[in-house]
Amino acid sequence: MRHHSTKRKFGREKDQRNALMRSLARNLINENRITTTLPKAKELRPYVEKLVTKAKSGSLASRRLIISKVGGVKETKALFDVIAPKYKDRKGGYTRIIKIARRELDAAPMAMIEFV
Repeated sequence: MRHHSTKRKFGREKDQRNALMRSLARNLINENRITTTLPKAKELRPYVEKLVTKAKSGSLASRRLIISKVGGVKETKALFDVIAPKYKDRKGGYTRIIKIARRELDAAPMAMIEFV
């Protein structure tokens, strides 16, 4: 029974879901704005915001944790050196989701997620 489970499954197994979130997070950190489906964007938001909050501390332990979560040293460096200092005085809400037109092929709801 589901009973208030918080994560979406996207029709994938756990490893595939983790790989999907990791890939979306890496792309968002690299590009600062990506277009994806609305449910994926809604699921990505807390994932990335927790990473930014960890990066704001700037400690070695948080750097290692983020490398293990994101899986890329380049993205971790960008997160610590570029993104986190922008939000030093902000307590949350680092991303914004903007709904865009539905995808023509299957009419899936699309959204653009970006850093504020």
